[in-house]
Amino acid sequence: MGGPEFAIAIIAILIGLIICSVPVVLALGLCSFFGLAYLTGNIQVAGSLLANTTYEAIRDYVFAVIPLFVLMGEFISRSGAAGDLYNIINRSFKRLPGRLALATVGGNAVFGAVTGVSIASAAAFSRIAYPQMVRHGYQKSVALGAIAGSASLGMLIPPSVLLIVWGVIAEQSIGRLFVAGVLPGLLLSAMFFLFIVGYALMRPKSFGADGAATQASEEDDEMDAAARKRETWGGIGVCLLIVTVLGGIWLGAFTPTEAAGVGVLFALILAIAKGVSLKGIGEAVLETGRISAPLLFLLITAQMYSRLLALGGIITFIQDLFLGVGDAPLLILALMVIVWFVLGMFIDSVSIILLTVPIFAPLAASIGYDPIAFAIIGIVAIEAGLLTPPLGLCVYTVKGCVSDPEATLARIFQGSIPYWIILLLLVLIIAAVPGVATWLPSLM
Repeated sequence: MGGPEFAIAIIAILIGLIICSVPVVLALGLCSFFGLAYLTGNIQVAGSLLANTTYEAIRDYVFAVIPLFVLMGEFISRSGAAGDLYNIINRSFKRLPGRLALATVGGNAVFGAVTGVSIASAAAFSRIAYPQMVRHGYQKSVALGAIAGSASLGMLIPPSVLLIVWGVIAEQSIGRLFVAGVLPGLLLSAMFFLFIVGYALMRPKSFGADGAATQASEEDDEMDAAARKRETWGGIGVCLLIVTVLGGIWLGAFTPTEAAGVGVLFALILAIAKGVSLKGIGEAVLETGRISAPLLFLLITAQMYSRLLALGGIITFIQDLFLGVGDAPLLILALMVIVWFVLGMFIDSVSIILLTVPIFAPLAASIGYDPIAFAIIGIVAIEAGLLTPPLGLCVYTVKGCVSDPEATLARIFQGSIPYWIILLLLVLIIAAVPGVATWLPSLM
């Protein structure tokens, strides 16, 4: 009963619901339910299929990894460790041009390895880094662009929520995806660093070069030994947490879910040591529920949607559509990246993965792309969507967290353009040299 007409109708209805501002979770659920009812000819059978899908999804052990990693990030965020990291990295870079922007990139790289959520990184460094950069004379578009652009590291450097969602939907090893994200994440950080240093050398006044080094030295001198010691222990604690979680996964000591549990325990100890109150710990748990519950509901409806795609022949139809344009793998990859960019203008990253990965992952495998390399390409391309107008969730997060009326959306988007271009360049690098993503997982 499926076929091209059914596939076109389902896709059109799904896109129409999303355009009409129906939440993606409802759009997926409604399309899945009524699509399966049409295919089976029995609404009770459709209900039974979806109930079974929901049960199987909820009981899956791997689903616990999302709230655990989110809780770990909440504990670290509330402990003030993000500020500690920023200050330590800032002092380490004080002789480099654009040191505050470099510290923001470095802080986001490390903080992203704890939270796994770009939005959390953007929110944290909007409050930590922006006031510092403005006080030191940075051009506001440069400061805002550095915060929004480098926040995208949170979705690539593991543990990443997007990598977890991709692994669940594509039925790939989350541990291998985590390890695969390390080298591309470091490469992306290095590319951001090189851009900032080069830009600061060409346009020093945009980076508040006049007197910045002197002010930094004065601030360092004013900092007492006790505060420096607390800051150092906070930074060391976060680094140990990252090494424990990622090292445990890489060495096979933990599954990703077990690593998340160990990470939560470690982060809780660090938060208590840093003076987080019981009320703060309770708020972290509640915030974890607010973040995780919508993601888990999305994953449940995405499993329903995947079942509809398989039963309705929609995957085969779309694959034939792509292959009909041409059989060159790079051309098909370019078309998929364009689809991700267009979707990134309107909907969030998790929803993009849920909508496209059940279709794109089998298509990529059929034309010879390594599943791990393709996953990293997809994550980087979707990251670029976080900076793409008119939605650009990282941009809107920075706007919401900065009280400066001069921090307009136009100014943030303008400052983010170079980082968006660098993300595209990384997509091309991984497409040309898949080993950037696959080398570390091959050592596991």
